[in-house]
Amino acid sequence: MTDLNEQQKRAAGFKDGVCAVIAVPGSGKTTVMTHRIGILVKKHGVAPENILGLTFTRNAAEAMRLKLSPVLDELASRVMLSTIHSFCFWLLKSEGKVFEIVSGKEQLMMIRKAMKDAGIKDLSIGMVLSEISLAKNNLISVQEFKDLYEGDKTMQKVAGVYDAYDVEKGKRMLMDFDDLLVETHKLLSENREVREKYQSIFRHLLVDEYQDCSPAQMEVLKLLLIDASNGASFWVCGDNAQSIYAFTGASVANILNFKKVFPTSQQIILNLNYRSTPQIISACTNLIAHNVRRIEKSMETRNQDGDGVAVLECISEEDEAKSIAEEIIDLTSKGYEHKDIAVLYRANFQSRVVEECFLQLKIPYKIENGMSFYQRREVKILLDYLRLISAPDSDDGDESLKNVINFPNRYIGKKFMRELEVFAGREGLHLYPALKKMPIDLPYVRKNVKELINFIDPLTGQNMEPCELILLLRNVMDYDRLITEDEIPTPDDVKIANLNQLQLAATKYTDLAAFLAYTDSFKSDTADDKNGISLMTIHRSKGLEFPVVFVIGLVEGISPSKRGDLEEERRICFVGISRAMKKLYLAYSHTYLGQTAKKSIFLDEMIGNKK
Repeated sequence: MTDLNEQQKRAAGFKDGVCAVIAVPGSGKTTVMTHRIGILVKKHGVAPENILGLTFTRNAAEAMRLKLSPVLDELASRVMLSTIHSFCFWLLKSEGKVFEIVSGKEQLMMIRKAMKDAGIKDLSIGMVLSEISLAKNNLISVQEFKDLYEGDKTMQKVAGVYDAYDVEKGKRMLMDFDDLLVETHKLLSENREVREKYQSIFRHLLVDEYQDCSPAQMEVLKLLLIDASNGASFWVCGDNAQSIYAFTGASVANILNFKKVFPTSQQIILNLNYRSTPQIISACTNLIAHNVRRIEKSMETRNQDGDGVAVLECISEEDEAKSIAEEIIDLTSKGYEHKDIAVLYRANFQSRVVEECFLQLKIPYKIENGMSFYQRREVKILLDYLRLISAPDSDDGDESLKNVINFPNRYIGKKFMRELEVFAGREGLHLYPALKKMPIDLPYVRKNVKELINFIDPLTGQNMEPCELILLLRNVMDYDRLITEDEIPTPDDVKIANLNQLQLAATKYTDLAAFLAYTDSFKSDTADDKNGISLMTIHRSKGLEFPVVFVIGLVEGISPSKRGDLEEERRICFVGISRAMKKLYLAYSHTYLGQTAKKSIFLDEMIGNKK
């Protein structure tokens, strides 16, 4: 405890009862949490098995485990540290529940089938799934959902899909991630014996990132609590200013109303930031002061003065990327390493222009927890169609045909592709010319192959510019609907935004082969260098820190997003700028996505021009 400041010691030394620790960015909350676990075990004789530590992500749980090991040595492995979803999975399995997890594509297919069976064509799969997930995260059953939206035709359609989806999962003994919360809550609330069993095991409950809990998670936590006056504790840590997951059902009210929910609780504020310079702290403080729903607290640091926050005013996205690159070249000439630098953005599609600039200037980078723009599925499939059209009688054409022959689904299996490869080898042909010559027995396959050839052949003889060809593919194939798996794709969909960015990139080229050669250059080592600059969304950056941070695209409609709650958007921006340790750059441009753009209101707020 000698390494901790006074407020950290208070938080780590808390023993019995209920406590909310409000921790500003960079205040060492994970260190405090692990020290508290160590004190419970070593000083107060609490068995490690009686402690449950919950956090928001698996990476955070693993990071906590690594920090706990030096504190408790071999005893650390006996403390349960996990995400709440993993904990619920473990609890349900421990109680003999038999199920498998459904997620991703399989989950979308189940929702799509339920919508198809109900004849629903005017709603997107994403919207329906989001509404169902939000309902479950608020513990709203199918019947309650129907009652809640009585008279609302759209939401009654969603309710029907919700019902059919749940019935189908029940038949197949499946649960999605939201079901883990719902079923755990049901088990603990309805079975007193089971509830008391886990209350007696986990007498000390610690929750990190408490502001990110959904109502369902909150209710599960409450069911695990026992009388805190009887040598037990409920200790949470979070920050109202970093609540950025409203789209999952999380609410900033978790922290704001903690005292109302737990009237006897203590509140400890960790307001000393060990990460950032006073100038960066000032920008953070200026920004978040404009939120009305917040806990009054100062944000302080004892770090030495640094450079002022730099604002990069640019003409366009390309100019913004070039300005960032020039700053980076200057920084690396002064001793900074590429891995010290992060470029953060509000949405994934914003990486494209930065990636192109970095590749051109040979600046190494990596997409953190994501993939390079030109490797994203919706972009990659379109590029494979372009390669097939550009060079059908080539090795590249062979590879591209394999990638697109079943998109959309043409019911062509691996057996057919093996037969095609054998036929091509025997005839001395590449795959596409062989496909045009090979006899096909199955009528439905023959029909689908003929349609593909009739589609591709006329395009191979055309001398269309890349952007025209992309537009044609999107329109003729109804590609946007296929790739989003939505009947009515929305312009704000992240995949649609990526396709629009691809089309913008293609406008710079008149020759298809040259454009494809350019996109292929992103497969180089420069674009996936583990010691390179980190490119990521602000949401991905949460919990990380970098000596140098660039927050880009600070224009109205992007940050803040035109769809988001303004206070939530401000908190997202706050999370981004508070990742910076030594230097912070804020960038905006006068045009964005080919249109005139207006500087974000957040910029004036951060630099103190708006009171």
